[in-house]
Amino acid sequence: FELAEENFPTGTQVSLHPTPGMFQGYKRSSGRGVGTRNYIAVIATNSTASSFVRILQQRLGELAKRSDLFDGVVAVAHTEGGSNEDPQNRELLLRTLAGFLVHPNLGAVLVVDSNLGSVSNADLRAVISQNGYPIDAVSHEFYTLKGSLDRDLEDCSTIIQRWLPQVQSISRTLEPISQLRVALQCGGSDAFSGVSGNPLAGWVAREIIRHGGAANHAETDELIGAESYMLLNVRSLNVARKFLQAISRYKEMASWHGVTAEGNPSGGNKLRGLYNINLKSIGAAMKRHPEVRVDDVLDYGEQMPGPGFFFMDSPGNDLESIAGQVASGANLILFTTGNGSITNFPFVPTLKLMTTTDRFHLVAKEMDVNAGEYLDGTSMDELGRRTFDLAIDTASGRLSKGEKANHSQISIWRNWMRTSSSGLAEEIGKSFSKKPIDINPELSTDSLEALKIKMNPRIQPERIGLILPTSLCAGQIALQIAGDLQTEIEGSPISRFVALPHTEGCGYSYGGGSDLFVRSLLGHLAHPSVSLGMVLEHGCDKVHNGVLRDQLRKRGVEIERYGWASIQLDGGIEKVSRKVNGWFRTAIGTLANKDIELDFKNLSLGFITENPLPEALGEAFWKVIRICRKAGATVIIPSGDDLLILGQAQKIVPAEVCATIEHGESPAEKGLHVMYHANHHWVEALTGLASCGVQLIVGGTQTARQGHPIVPVLQVALQNDGLRAGSDLDVVLAGSQSQCFERLLSVMIEVVSGKSLPRGLRSGNVDIQFTRGFLGFSS
Repeated sequence: FELAEENFPTGTQVSLHPTPGMFQGYKRSSGRGVGTRNYIAVIATNSTASSFVRILQQRLGELAKRSDLFDGVVAVAHTEGGSNEDPQNRELLLRTLAGFLVHPNLGAVLVVDSNLGSVSNADLRAVISQNGYPIDAVSHEFYTLKGSLDRDLEDCSTIIQRWLPQVQSISRTLEPISQLRVALQCGGSDAFSGVSGNPLAGWVAREIIRHGGAANHAETDELIGAESYMLLNVRSLNVARKFLQAISRYKEMASWHGVTAEGNPSGGNKLRGLYNINLKSIGAAMKRHPEVRVDDVLDYGEQMPGPGFFFMDSPGNDLESIAGQVASGANLILFTTGNGSITNFPFVPTLKLMTTTDRFHLVAKEMDVNAGEYLDGTSMDELGRRTFDLAIDTASGRLSKGEKANHSQISIWRNWMRTSSSGLAEEIGKSFSKKPIDINPELSTDSLEALKIKMNPRIQPERIGLILPTSLCAGQIALQIAGDLQTEIEGSPISRFVALPHTEGCGYSYGGGSDLFVRSLLGHLAHPSVSLGMVLEHGCDKVHNGVLRDQLRKRGVEIERYGWASIQLDGGIEKVSRKVNGWFRTAIGTLANKDIELDFKNLSLGFITENPLPEALGEAFWKVIRICRKAGATVIIPSGDDLLILGQAQKIVPAEVCATIEHGESPAEKGLHVMYHANHHWVEALTGLASCGVQLIVGGTQTARQGHPIVPVLQVALQNDGLRAGSDLDVVLAGSQSQCFERLLSVMIEVVSGKSLPRGLRSGNVDIQFTRGFLGFSS
């Protein structure tokens, strides 16, 4: 597309209604606008606090639930800012968090960080101050975790309970529709998205703008090919230039990662008739009604400056895009879907518009509007008026289908690591030896005596029932089902039911064809601790059930111990929950409790350390590693870990140590392996090691960190003056090197033998985060 700048016509905005309408909302002070809901939010500043805010919401119990005047306490957990490296998305992450903090749907906000990660409360405060966010108009507090989980939970619970009377006393008042800011989104699109659903969303947005309100269109790469339509009605030449610059910038960013923005249509899009980006974009662009003018182009998360129609730069990943729109002030979301996406944001109501009638009836309990009525003969004006009325009722307090199901999810535009195309070919062509690394010097056979003394020859290991969502949208449903199963099925051979909610499987791209995500999913499914696994797809995922089924067969994995379910194809949340529950009840009958003989030759152990690594702790780890290797265990360490650097310095491993296996790859040959890991992110490293099949991870840290939901993570520290929250760590080593070694090895064997669980698993302070590696990119 080329912009003809000469004699560029400026557009006109749709005319205002002579009598603006009203709705019932929560009026906030000092320019914060009007809320459509009234929540208290607990926001994690970076991902190292994400598990804490989830635990806090759970601990609050009844206090966190919805009542007549109060919508509850909601945790806002995300994946960003938790690595040691300064992220490329720092600016947009902080802008998004600042927008959340002053959002009119929040009556009070608790912002939580830790002393870990690269983004902190201090960074957020600075952005708020520098950009004039009306922070003083909302009850808020910034809290830094002190390191003791119980103390932090008590402190934060006290803060929230102090706010409750004030927030619960706020009542709805009659407010003008001009205070509505609507986000326009789509996901799981089909060939009718641009015919029924998106034009209907555009019709409603036009009416809100005619009442003086605002609408926000997004997803930059999903408008490639629709530039001509989008620029038919634009406020100025400068706005047109900004729009095209956003598309050009997005294309360039995609090229750094070995992919093209034009490759956005997913397999599901193509299956449903959207064969290329032009077809997909033309349909997506229909969210702008022909009479509506594009008033400006906003950065991701930038606040909408007033009434009108705005385009916001964002990825095609609808959940990541929605987070930016909410940060920009959207207090109502219109979401078009062709396949039946069940998406909902934690503190902003979502109305879901289904494009066809048959599909609407399949998942009617999850959908709010049947836009397929237009295809069946209802006029767009009639359908639009009814949908507009529903939107006003929802803004006034009527619960959406997603809110009734108590379902929501969030993902902020995820970080990207590459900033140019330099070295792209080498990164795409990266190869790994698959051969283990030699350890020097070798230990004598006598050194194994300590190991033999403590070994319990027969153990009953954990047998886990895993519910694995293939995308973000299925994650919370998987958690709900796992929780129900844990309480309903007692006395079975399954020791724990575990769900692995994550942020992937919707919009992402990897350059070079090495699919980290699929490998990571398969690694968790085939993990030795997983006795039964249920794969739960959303239904419009990039990686669906069929992909994983085929890959498991190719690996030679016993396919009978896995079940398969689809939220959309099985008829919605209630029906798929019954299906998964029934499958597990039947499958459990095929299992039997068995003791097995503990054999270190069949064990795989992961080791990870926090920077900086105390030398004495590293030396204790290497002594344990060497003795476990001598006993036949496989050991895996992430690349770039300080433990490897210490091993090189002390000549335990060669001076040049390269990664031997890919991230999340199970070694084909026993020995000491180095797993490729593109950053220094604790949880992403844990997830990668778990995907490799390790049965225990030993982590060196001076601060209690998150564990993994499946694999026990033994958190170990040295006793010293700088130790924080030693009570939340599993092992605090003191004494001579020999004493430290004996203590650590003893606790490791207790955990491997199933005698005890690490504190992280017992307290629920666990997390999972699939890495996108060096080439990952939101698309």
